[in-house]
Amino acid sequence: MKTLTHDTAAVGLGMAALSAASFGLSGALATGLMGAGWSAGGAVTVRVAIAALVLLGPALVALRGRWWLLRAQWRTIAVYGLVAVAGCQLAYFNAVLQMEVGPALLIEYTAPVAVLGWLWLRHGQRPGRLTVLGSVLAAAGLVLVLDLVSGADVSVAGIGWSLGAMVGAAVYFVLSAEETPLPPIVLAAAGLLLGAVALGLAGLVGAVDLRGSTAEVHYAGFDAPFWLPLAGLGVVAGALAYVVGIAASRRLGSRLASFVALLEVLFALVFAWALLDQLPGAVQLLGGVLVLAGVVVVKLGERETDVPLAEPGQPLSPKPLTTSVSAPS
Repeated sequence: MKTLTHDTAAVGLGMAALSAASFGLSGALATGLMGAGWSAGGAVTVRVAIAALVLLGPALVALRGRWWLLRAQWRTIAVYGLVAVAGCQLAYFNAVLQMEVGPALLIEYTAPVAVLGWLWLRHGQRPGRLTVLGSVLAAAGLVLVLDLVSGADVSVAGIGWSLGAMVGAAVYFVLSAEETPLPPIVLAAAGLLLGAVALGLAGLVGAVDLRGSTAEVHYAGFDAPFWLPLAGLGVVAGALAYVVGIAASRRLGSRLASFVALLEVLFALVFAWALLDQLPGAVQLLGGVLVLAGVVVVKLGERETDVPLAEPGQPLSPKPLTTSVSAPS
């Protein structure tokens, strides 16, 4: 069981919010690049490659010559790099080609529900009542943000890509929270480097479109040279977002970190409005409020002690296996 003091929880929540804000910038920046002639695969590959290069030096320092750690954790690094990094980002960037940034991201961020289901089925970590209530509130918020109540047209292809991104995001939260000897910056750098190599190879064989462009990128009210949004994607929405996100997940656990990361949706809506002039309607804003309320309720639910499911014919274990947050004595 992982017990968090108020100080540790506060640091973790702050890191998770910073990571959410950094990730939230990616959709708006990428949409501008794709409007200027970049393919989703090209934008993702450059983003991942820049982030990997930024983190490579600090990761080598943190590794301190312990190469055996990479060999021992190669499965985690492989799944992280191929699914949580390359696959998730590629699916998300393809999604925002088909639909607006906010709805695409909100579909992706049904991932916390998938994390709850995984922890319950795989590890027997039954969610408490407040956690379930927070999930319901967040799900209701997703429905409103997608504006499904009014019967608005929704891109089926966009939903499909967003669901693919959801799977990648769920894997990201679960792997980021695992207690491993790998420092967070090493896991992030290794996963990003592997993701960049995989995307590059996929591009060479024609499996991924790696088109790019040096044309100016048009945003609401201003134009930017192509390298500026690329730098923002790689350094802020890439390197910073992943490292801080892993550190936050290890402090908070995958369940709480995944729900706090829903704040990315709100940040993404703000960035989409500021950079793309994609302003959500009143119903969508109400949905955003419900999503935020769901995060708060889940945070409260982490104080509950969850009881793991027993094997058939066995009594329930009195020892909780899930993450809990307790006040210092």
